Amino acid sequence: MYLATTGRPDAPPAPSGARRRVPGTVLALGAVSLVTDVSSEMVTAVLPLYLVLGLGLSPLQFGLLDGLSTGATALVRLIGGATADRGGRHKQVGGLGYALSACSRLGLLLAGGATGWIATAIAADRLGKGVRTAPRDALITLHSPPEDLGRAFGTHRAMDTTGALLGPLAAFALLGATADAYDAVFAVSFSVGAFGVLLWVLLVPGRRRADGKAPAVPAGPRACGGLRGGPPGRSPGGLFDGLLGGLRSPGYRRIVICAGILGAATIGDAFLYLLLQRRLAFDATWFPFLPLGAAAVYLLLAVPAGRLADRIGRRAPLLYGHGALLLAYGLLLAPLPDPVVLLGVLLLLGVFYAATDGVLMALAGPFLTEGRQASGLAVVQTAQALARLGAAVAFGAVWTASGPETALVAALLALTAALCGAARLLPTTPAEPSERSD
Repeated sequence: MYLATTGRPDAPPAPSGARRRVPGTVLALGAVSLVTDVSSEMVTAVLPLYLVLGLGLSPLQFGLLDGLSTGATALVRLIGGATADRGGRHKQVGGLGYALSACSRLGLLLAGGATGWIATAIAADRLGKGVRTAPRDALITLHSPPEDLGRAFGTHRAMDTTGALLGPLAAFALLGATADAYDAVFAVSFSVGAFGVLLWVLLVPGRRRADGKAPAVPAGPRACGGLRGGPPGRSPGGLFDGLLGGLRSPGYRRIVICAGILGAATIGDAFLYLLLQRRLAFDATWFPFLPLGAAAVYLLLAVPAGRLADRIGRRAPLLYGHGALLLAYGLLLAPLPDPVVLLGVLLLLGVFYAATDGVLMALAGPFLTEGRQASGLAVVQTAQALARLGAAVAFGAVWTASGPETALVAALLALTAALCGAARLLPTTPAEPSERSD
């Protein structure tokens, strides 16, 4: 009989009077993410403008580029997560991902206007992100008490989002100073990304248990509803068992399904910003500022949302966050004054990310046993990435064929249906009976 040792994954343990500090490893990971996001968001902020308004790509072509580059991360997320678990090489695998993303900026710099090379560079960036995300999130899980995972992920995401705020500002300043020289943005982005890799090497420790001690014997079950883990740093039963073993847990399996169905109804931020630019008809010079509003809200709410999720359970914030995204879709269709639409969409997009990004990982983490954290989180992330691939391509196709309003109505209906399904599927108890016994 294997009982859960971390308490309910969707609700907090007994209250404690002591105020716990965020682990140092989480702060180090946050510092790396902050610098790396300055680099990546410099490019992300100007890329839709560069591709659609500069190179003249259609919404369908942009959707294909954005969706396929996102989908390209699917396989490497799984391989990266499983490799990090089996060898205990979370730092090495994560560092490889950060380095690949930094080098992709050189690809954009050398691509000129060649769409094929641009697509390759974007795919390399997304591949790097796919490789690093699961090992990084696994390190957060391994170095944080299970009852504080929401707070730990919220702190990391807040630091990450600080970089997302600074990146577009830097891109805008460079474009203004260099008369719209996109090459300057790509070059500076590469330099900042290389500095992030250096910080990863110097500040981030290797894989350790949350108590900082490497166990000498096989670890017991760390998760609610999980299976008995193998020796640390090695997924039991081989690569595929490490990836798919967690799916034997009904609760974790439902989380994976919900990540997929919600992702399939989530259109990319770039499309939302293009829709705002189209509706408000503002000068393209201001386009890089759009992500700043959402990032500012995310920064302010990430830690409070994580702490709230630890206190009341992580299921409700995840659903309410997608509800905020649903309202953002509706605002873009509503006959309201342009300032109201602009501020409302950016506010709701920030709430969406604050209530869902780290919270989803915190919800899934306690269902995963020792030695399966990176691969288990990679499966959740992959389900979401593949679903968003389909969403980006479908939205771009409907926009091209029938116009943006029709595409937005379709996205609104799809997200409504996805929310109804997720509300029924997301786990509300720590484990099903079959998960508690062997």
